[in-house]
Amino acid sequence: MDIQTLTFILIGLSFTLYIGIAIWARAGSTQEFYVAGGGVHPVANGMATAADWMSAASFISMAGLISFMGYDGAVYLMGWTGGYVLLALCLAPYLRKFGKFTVPDFVGDRYYSQTARTVAVICAIFVSFTYVAGQMRGVGVVFSRFLEVDITMGVIIGMAIVFFYAVLGGMKGITYTQVAQYCVLICAYLVPAIFISIMMTGHAIPQLGFGSTMSDGSGVFLLDKLDGLSQELGFTAYTSGTKSTIDVFFITAALMVGTAGLPHVIVRFFTVPKVRDARKSAGWALLFIALLYTTAPAVATFARVNMINTINGEDMQGTFHESAPSWIKNWERTGLIKWEDKNEDGKMFYAADERNEMKIDRDIMVLANPEIANLPNWVIALVAAGGIAAALSTSAGLLLVISTSISHDLLKRNLMPRITDRQELLFARIAAAVGITVAGYLGIHPPGFVAQVVAFAFGLAASSFFPAIIMGIFYKRMNKEGAISGMLSGILFTAAYIVYFKFINPAANSPENWLFGISPEGIGTLGMLLNFGVAFLVNKLTNDAPVEVQEMVEGIRYPKGSGVAQAH
Repeated sequence: MDIQTLTFILIGLSFTLYIGIAIWARAGSTQEFYVAGGGVHPVANGMATAADWMSAASFISMAGLISFMGYDGAVYLMGWTGGYVLLALCLAPYLRKFGKFTVPDFVGDRYYSQTARTVAVICAIFVSFTYVAGQMRGVGVVFSRFLEVDITMGVIIGMAIVFFYAVLGGMKGITYTQVAQYCVLICAYLVPAIFISIMMTGHAIPQLGFGSTMSDGSGVFLLDKLDGLSQELGFTAYTSGTKSTIDVFFITAALMVGTAGLPHVIVRFFTVPKVRDARKSAGWALLFIALLYTTAPAVATFARVNMINTINGEDMQGTFHESAPSWIKNWERTGLIKWEDKNEDGKMFYAADERNEMKIDRDIMVLANPEIANLPNWVIALVAAGGIAAALSTSAGLLLVISTSISHDLLKRNLMPRITDRQELLFARIAAAVGITVAGYLGIHPPGFVAQVVAFAFGLAASSFFPAIIMGIFYKRMNKEGAISGMLSGILFTAAYIVYFKFINPAANSPENWLFGISPEGIGTLGMLLNFGVAFLVNKLTNDAPVEVQEMVEGIRYPKGSGVAQAH
């Protein structure tokens, strides 16, 4: 059976499953729409959290980044993994105990201010739309190749599916849909990785194959082989880095604290019955996430070696276009691979210097990996279904953040406090529908490749939410004036920096022009430090938070009647 038919079948079956779950888990109240009624089992919530967190950037783009960037791409791996640990240990249990299921709700009540709540709503919507643009783009990339439609039509199809189960089911429908999506995406990621690891190194476990010798009898280690190929073609050795230490640090930190400040992940810890269950689900999620994240470097390396060999051949003489591997011709039709025959010899050649004739979009590497390795068609179709699952799961979570920020935090808690539960649910669904439309537009016209767009979202979250949440939990004297000033200064600085180098003056986007040598992907860390600095300065110049607020903050961190609480 051909790839397109198999892809239609597998994606069609997965879509049927997602829609069926949405109908079964249809939200009937605002509590079910916002937090799934608070009754999700920790293991199921761990799977849903993993699917929510492992977006198209994790599934499609992260291994592609590592494949092209080599050692430098490890910042994404370290930042996103470390960020989840930070969230699980330092934030989630306290926010769950506070009892507010949205970040703006926490900010508004903790800082006793509707202005603070409104600023947090604006930040949540801004971050979520930036993030969801990358997810919609990922959906379009998958559909453009495997269903042979253009990226615009692929995004529209994805919008329709998300609209159905997100607007109908709310968090209840999304949660159980994400459990199914996790199962699909992890199988889609691991199956081809295991196949290729056996073919290239003889090891069935990709993580072991990554550090092993080639199975061709040469005795050469896989990474040594790739280093040699890279240097022969003019690239930097795969295992050596080119980024400055300060930029690596700032990007990694931005991704870490950005993860801890992402509103669509934080809300996950309100879908379980107890604070103890929130901790358990965080642990399960970390295990489920680790299955993919420890496999990504191996997938990147396998794909890079196979790609170079199939384009250039072992003798580095290139491949005639007429006899080019089928995967190249298939992806050429999407426009994500382009060949320019510079020397008019009819041969393709991939290199880092003037010899290069190939333009390859890094977002295709995971999706094209099974084709490059000549795996069975059903594996290729499975990867397509996994890519769709990853993109849709995160898109749904983000859209729910947008809808709850508008319906609950902006309308119910601020502008229209008298609306009924039924009216609030209606406004939430309308907001989700509008959000999907905007997200689709951003997916068709994205500001960068998938992982880069997502990195910007993490930077914005790092510079706005993270300091407000951390200070709200661990610094009881922080007042509303400090928190509001910090959030505004942090996100405005970070957004302005990104917009300048990516849209206003992209020609200047180089290390010599960056502030302190920090790239737009890492500037969120500096924005976070600015947020903290402004917040503490303004707090010192104004009155501390009211006594009752300080007591409330102590109640979050310490059980009632404990010696620590009494001492305070």
